[in-house]
Amino acid sequence: MSAAELDKAVQLLVRQIAHWQQPRWAAVATAGNVSRADLVHRLVQEIANLAADTEAAPRRVVPRLDNDLALPDQLRVVTADLLAADPGAEALTRAAAEVTATRSAL
Repeated sequence: MSAAELDKAVQLLVRQIAHWQQPRWAAVATAGNVSRADLVHRLVQEIANLAADTEAAPRRVVPRLDNDLALPDQLRVVTADLLAADPGAEALTRAAAEVTATRSAL
């Protein structure tokens, strides 16, 4: 897994969700019993955790903003943070797997 492949996977997901309005975010995801917004926020948190682990920094809670329309931007930011931390192949593979699983579950 390369940084470019993770970036591509995130771009595909962002293109899928960036145009959604609030009712679509509030709908239940096809996998699980949570909203699509909750599922994407969980992904954002997981990628932020990977970035923190890569940097040997403490994990921090990614705030859940009032407006779900900000979730694609949050995803872009935490992915950029992870890629800037120069993660190893294992972290890249795990992040890409999380992105792919989330995209499938939406």
